[in-house]
Amino acid sequence: MEMKNGSSVAGFLIMGLSDDQNLETLLFALFLVLYILTFIGNVILITVCVSEPRLHTPMYFFLGNLSLIDICFSSVTVPYILAQLLDRRSISFIGCAAQMYASLLLGITECLLLAVMAYDRYVAIVFPLRYTVIMSMSVCITLVSCCLLSGGVMAFLDTLFTVRLPVCGTRIINHFFCEATAFLKMSCVDTFVTEMVIFTAGIFALLLPSLFTAISYICIITTIVRIRSNEARYKAFSTCASHLIVVIMFYSTAISMYMKPVSKTFENRDKIISVFYTVTPPLLNPIIYSLRNKDVKIAVQRHICQQIFIERVTWVQTFFRKCLL
Repeated sequence: MEMKNGSSVAGFLIMGLSDDQNLETLLFALFLVLYILTFIGNVILITVCVSEPRLHTPMYFFLGNLSLIDICFSSVTVPYILAQLLDRRSISFIGCAAQMYASLLLGITECLLLAVMAYDRYVAIVFPLRYTVIMSMSVCITLVSCCLLSGGVMAFLDTLFTVRLPVCGTRIINHFFCEATAFLKMSCVDTFVTEMVIFTAGIFALLLPSLFTAISYICIITTIVRIRSNEARYKAFSTCASHLIVVIMFYSTAISMYMKPVSKTFENRDKIISVFYTVTPPLLNPIIYSLRNKDVKIAVQRHICQQIFIERVTWVQTFFRKCLL
C-alpha cells in the first residue's frame, strides 16, 4: 500500500488485537463463538418481546430496541475482528469512515437508550398508577427516535471532524477497528478542535445520560426503601437490578475511553477497554435480562417448547406422508 499524505487518497492498515499466529487462532475461535452467542441471544430476546403479548409493555419495547442495537453494534466490529485474524487488515478510507460513523451512531444511541430505560423504571416505581399514561406507546416511540436521531447527529460530527484530519507518514491504525481516538493518533497536525468535539459529544452522550441515570436510581432506591412489604420491595428492586448492571458495565468502560485526552501511550489498554464496551455488553445484555427476569424466562421456555413441539409434529407428519406414498 502506497503511503501518501492526506487521509482520503489511500486506505489504512488495522493492526488488530494480536500478531501472534497461535494466539490469533484462539482469538478467532473465541470471537466467532461470542458473535454467534450474541446474535442468537439477542434474536431470541427480540422474538420473545414481539411475539409474547404479556411483554408488550414499555420496558420490553425498550429492551427489544436495545437488543436490535446490540446486534448491529457487534456486527459493525466483530466480523471485522474475525477478518483481521485471517490477515485481512486493510480497509479503504470510505470503509473506515463508514465503520467509525456506524460504531459511534450505535454506541451513542445505546448510551441514550439506557438513560431512557432508567427513566422508564423511575416512572414505573415512583408513579405506578400513572405509568401507562406517562409511558404511552407514542411516547416510547418518540424517545427511541430521539435517541437514534441524536446519536446520528453526534456521530456525524465526530466522524466528520476526525476523518478530515490529514494523515502523515504511517497509515497504520493501532486498534481492531476504525475507532475515532485511534485515528487521531495518526494525524500530523494539531487535533485539539477535534478532541474538543469528541469530548463535547461525550458530555451529551455519556456524562449527562449517566448523571440522569444516577439521579433516577437515587429516586428509585429512595422509593423502594419506603415500601413496607419485603416481597414488594424485592420485586421492585429486581426489575431494576438487571438494567443497573448493564448501565454500570457500559457507561464505565465508555467514559474511561472517550472522556480523557488522546494519548499515544497505553494503546493496548485502549484496545482492551474497547472490547469491553463493543463486544461484551451485546453478549451479556440478553443473558443478564433473561436470567434476572421471570417473565422473560417463562416466555423463552414457552417458545422453545412450542418450537420443539412444532418440529416433532412436522417430522411425524412428514414420516407418515412418506409411508403412505
